[in-house]
Amino acid sequence: MKRIITLMLLACGLTAVFAEKPEAFIREMTGTVELQTAGSAKWVPAKQGDRIKEATIISTGFKSSAILSIGNSTLLVRALTRMSLDALLNQGETDTINIGLTTGRVRADVKPPAGTKTDLSIQTPSATASVRGTVFDLDTEAVQVIEGKVSFQPAGEITQRPVMVGAGQQSWVDSESGQAVTPQAAAESSLVLPALPGQNDASSGANSSVKPEGSQGNLVIEVKLGPKGASDSPPSGN
Repeated sequence: MKRIITLMLLACGLTAVFAEKPEAFIREMTGTVELQTAGSAKWVPAKQGDRIKEATIISTGFKSSAILSIGNSTLLVRALTRMSLDALLNQGETDTINIGLTTGRVRADVKPPAGTKTDLSIQTPSATASVRGTVFDLDTEAVQVIEGKVSFQPAGEITQRPVMVGAGQQSWVDSESGQAVTPQAAAESSLVLPALPGQNDASSGANSSVKPEGSQGNLVIEVKLGPKGASDSPPSGN
C-alpha cells in the first residue's frame, strides 16, 4: 500500500510540473519601459530579466522597445505601446496566452514547443487576432501576417465571421462598416499608383501601400505593405 501511495504522489507531482502555466519575462529592452502590476497605480521602471505576471501592464516610451519571452513564444513590444498580459494558462497540452493591446503595435512570433499547442489571442479596442503558431504585426486597427495564418475579426458584438489572413497578406477594421477587410480587398486597395512626371521612386510610393479613405491604421515598416494612417501616440498617464 505504501508503494502504491508513493507512486500516486509522484504521478501527481509530474502532472503538476507539466501543467505549469507559461512564464513571461523581459528578454531584452531599450529606452524607457515601465510596468504596472495588478492592483497598483504606480509605474515601476522595468529591467531586463523582470518576470511579468498576469494582469501586468507594460508601457514603452519614445524610441523604446521590449522583447518578451512568453513560454516558447516571443512578443516584440514597439515604441509608444501600452499592453497588458491578461492571461497565462495551461490546459493539458495547450498554453493559452491572452494579451490586451490598448495602443501602439506589437509583433508576435508564436512557436509552440514540440508536441504541444499555443493559443495566443490579442485583443485591441477594435479587433481580435488569434493564432496557433505564426509571425504577425498588429496595431489597434490592422494586422499584417509574416508567416502562417491569423484569424482576424472586429471586437465587441461579432456579426462577421473571422477572416483568415495568410503570409504576405493584411487586413484591417474598416471605420465605416466596422467589418474586417478581406485580404483580397486589402490587396486591391493597396495597388500602387503610377508615379507622376518628375517624381522619383522614393516619392512615388513604390514600396508602400495605401488604405482607402475612411480606414485607420499604421505603417508596418518591416514588411512595407502596411496601410498608411495615424501614427502611434504616446500612452497617457505614463
